[in-house]
Amino acid sequence: MQEQNKYSVGEFSEKTGISIRTLHYYDEIGLLQPEKHPSSGHRIYTHQDILTLQKIISLKFLGYSLNEIIHLMHEPRFTVDLNETLTFHFQALEKEKERIDQSMAAIKRVIRLLEEEGEVDSAILFSLIHGMQTENIQKEWMEQHQLSDVMEGLSKKTEEEKITLDQTFIQLAKEVKQLYGKPAEDPEVQEMIQTYLEASLEFLGEDLIQTLADLNVAELEPDIEELENISPSPFTEAEQSWLNAAMEYYMKHQDFKWNFWGDEKPRS
Repeated sequence: MQEQNKYSVGEFSEKTGISIRTLHYYDEIGLLQPEKHPSSGHRIYTHQDILTLQKIISLKFLGYSLNEIIHLMHEPRFTVDLNETLTFHFQALEKEKERIDQSMAAIKRVIRLLEEEGEVDSAILFSLIHGMQTENIQKEWMEQHQLSDVMEGLSKKTEEEKITLDQTFIQLAKEVKQLYGKPAEDPEVQEMIQTYLEASLEFLGEDLIQTLADLNVAELEPDIEELENISPSPFTEAEQSWLNAAMEYYMKHQDFKWNFWGDEKPRS
C-alpha cells in the first residue's frame, strides 16, 4: 500500500524492524498512534511516525520505561533537569553490567571445570556456583567488618587461581564421599585434610594469611556464622560434622598455622 511515504503496518514493521505486535501495543497505549483508514480502520504510518519511533527507541536505549516515555514524548525540549533520571538509569545499567560480567565469569569457570573434571557432583557444582554468585555479598560483609585488606587481597586472585581452588574443593568433596565414616585419625582422612588445607593456604598466599592471622577473631566471631550462611556447606549435616572432627584432629596433631577463624570448616 506504500504511496507518498505512507505504509501499512506490515510495511512499516519491515522498514523499521519493529514487530507488528509491538506496533499494535504502542498504538493501544497511546505511544505511537498512526492514522487510521476512514473506511477499513487499518493503520497508516507516515514518515513522521518513523521520527516518532526513533525518539521512542532512543529513550528505551537510555533505560526509560514505556510509561516514562509516554510523558517524555510530549516535552518540546529537555534541560539539565533530565539528568536526574539519566543518572538513575546510568547507575541501574552499571549494576546490570556488573551482574552480567559476574555471570559471564562464572559461566567460563563452570565450563572450564566441567571440561577438566568430566563429571562433578551436582550438589558440589551448585555450591561452587552459589559461591560465585554471592561474591559481592561476601565483599559487602567484609566491608562492613573493616576487612578491606582481605577483600582487596582476594580480589587480586586470578581466574586460574580460583579454578585451581575449585578443583581442589571438588577433589575434597569426592574424597569425603569415599572416606566418610572412617576414624578422624585414619591416614587417608588426614592426608585428605592436609591436601585441601595446604592448597587453600597456597591460594591465599603469605601476605593474606598474615593479614587474616592478625585479625581480632573474638570481635568477629559473633558474625562469622552470618558469613557462613551466605554460602552453606554442600555436605550433609553428618558429613560436615565428620569433616569438622577430622580437621580438628589435624589441627591438634600438626604444626598448622591456619586457625584464625576459630573453626575449621572448609570454604569453597
